[in-house]
Amino acid sequence: MWFYDALTSGFQHPTDPGRLQQFRILFGTVLTLRFALSIGQGGWHRLAPGSLSLHLAEQRLGPTRARLLASTYRPALILRTAAALTLATGLLPRLALLVVLAGAAMELLYLKSPNAVRYTLLTGTCLLLAGDLGHGLHIEHSPSSANTWAQCLLVLITTDIYWNSAWQKLRSPQFRTGLYLAQWIHVYTQVREQLPYRRQYAVPGTVRRHLGNLTARDIHLWRMAAAAAITAEIMLPPALLYPPTMPYAVATGIAMHTAFTCLKPRQLITFSGLTLGTYLAFAQG
Repeated sequence: MWFYDALTSGFQHPTDPGRLQQFRILFGTVLTLRFALSIGQGGWHRLAPGSLSLHLAEQRLGPTRARLLASTYRPALILRTAAALTLATGLLPRLALLVVLAGAAMELLYLKSPNAVRYTLLTGTCLLLAGDLGHGLHIEHSPSSANTWAQCLLVLITTDIYWNSAWQKLRSPQFRTGLYLAQWIHVYTQVREQLPYRRQYAVPGTVRRHLGNLTARDIHLWRMAAAAAITAEIMLPPALLYPPTMPYAVATGIAMHTAFTCLKPRQLITFSGLTLGTYLAFAQG
């Protein structure tokens, strides 16, 4: 297995640099989409004079730093979106990546739950440590050790994300029993027409009708779904690393993240897109 060989060789084992170059393209594409979407639905007007967001920023950062953030906010939105597109197309990829990471880190100053930002920074740092990000849309497949360390690090980060998530779910009786998912779908079914941004959710109608009534049957089915999610998160990393099972693991991961993303498409588009993209790092080097 290439991952074991890379570890035992001190990360000098040759791998396919194209794996990280492909992830660079996907990383830039996902962040371009995320940054572009963040401008809409009030994002452009965040930190405007007299807004609640500016008031909260002043309480958190102090008046001087909050005003500095507000004055640079809109230019930063434009600059980071352009940098993400530049990264995807491979023009000055390392410089573009630095700007993208700085633009993503800016969200730590005002988002209440910046988990997607942290994951973006982690995976982006892996790219930053790669020795060969490539140029343009050309993918280099000649084996080298330039990206071995970064590729292994990306595998470790995704493995930790999956296993930590499975551990948190196992520790939650409400999730294990299916009650959390059943309640979430039930409440969403009842209030979806009153939500200001209904497009932020994409739960299929058949799920709402047949699994959103909070009956004993619904809770039982959601318990099975919860068990499947936990099992998948535990098994995916080793299955992705083992070539014979990798195609099945990829299909399982896509199905699982599609289901996750249906719950909150806008919030999970970055996490799901980047996590699925890291599957490239698991492939045979």
